[in-house]
Amino acid sequence: MAAHAPVFSAISSSARQLLVLLRCISFAKKVQVRISAEGLRFATEEGSVMEASVFLEKALFTSYTYNAPPPPSSQDDPPDPPTFEINLTSLLETLNIFGLSDPNAIKRPGESDGFAAHRLHRYAGINAFSNQALGVTGVCTLSYEGAGSSLSIHMSEAGVTTTCDLTTYEAASTEEIPFDRDAIALKAIMRSSYLLDAVSELSSMNPTNLAILASLTPRSAPNLSLAATGALGSASVDFATDAVSETPILETLHCPSTVSASFKFSLIKSAQRAMASATKVSLRLDQQGVLSLQFLLEVEAVGGGGGGNGVTFVDFRVVPLAEDEGDDDGDGGEDTESD
Repeated sequence: MAAHAPVFSAISSSARQLLVLLRCISFAKKVQVRISAEGLRFATEEGSVMEASVFLEKALFTSYTYNAPPPPSSQDDPPDPPTFEINLTSLLETLNIFGLSDPNAIKRPGESDGFAAHRLHRYAGINAFSNQALGVTGVCTLSYEGAGSSLSIHMSEAGVTTTCDLTTYEAASTEEIPFDRDAIALKAIMRSSYLLDAVSELSSMNPTNLAILASLTPRSAPNLSLAATGALGSASVDFATDAVSETPILETLHCPSTVSASFKFSLIKSAQRAMASATKVSLRLDQQGVLSLQFLLEVEAVGGGGGGNGVTFVDFRVVPLAEDEGDDDGDGGEDTESD
């Protein structure tokens, strides 16, 4: 047995909160975990064209302990924070082991209507991030001994406990998709539900590509458009700034000049869970056309000696299609069928 203290250990009184946050980036099978003194960073990716991450700061935990791994020798620099990969599907199933799922996922095939109704009633009207959703239970303990060891998750509810050790793998890469914050071509802030409604509407056409366009005209307010194209045709959703309205659709729209970029629709659709859970979203394009979607989620911070409510951000970055890729995918029926 190891004589030293574990590198990391933390206790969360809201397993549901962790579950909802991690579901926002659950489009991949594996997730990269980075442990630091400030918190946990979870990141997923699809090829080299999309990545998503969520940072769980230590204030989200009732207890958080980090013991930095010692350097190999006194003359060496401190090692980088521990980074590894685990199976994201297994992690979500572990956090959901006591059925702390969203209402839409509560009833499963073969489940009795009476039991499903009981569970729906139990969690009805409770905020997804509230500890009330867990009653007095749902405590989750995470620990990591060090390089090569498993990530141990200990769950407890109403006197019933279970422990799961998730195998850790060497992280394939720690590089991020570059996004130039100093060269922003477009920035828009809106309620996340508006973006979700637009993507859901466009999904009915089963499109292949989604173009984001923003323009300024001398005689009208700037506007933002989402245009979807596919084998069935094309459709668009327009968002306009309206200074007269007390609740404008776009709270912010910064667009120095006309800008447009195209993306695979399936990649944008992968962010739908984040759209549904978030309060607001910041949509940005840099000069290279890389898309940044930053979702603001309201959470219950229990650490830091005072508790209270806070916010957590879920970040998506998507690489744009080249011009010839956008043209081929939008027109080609054969390409659409192969997908």
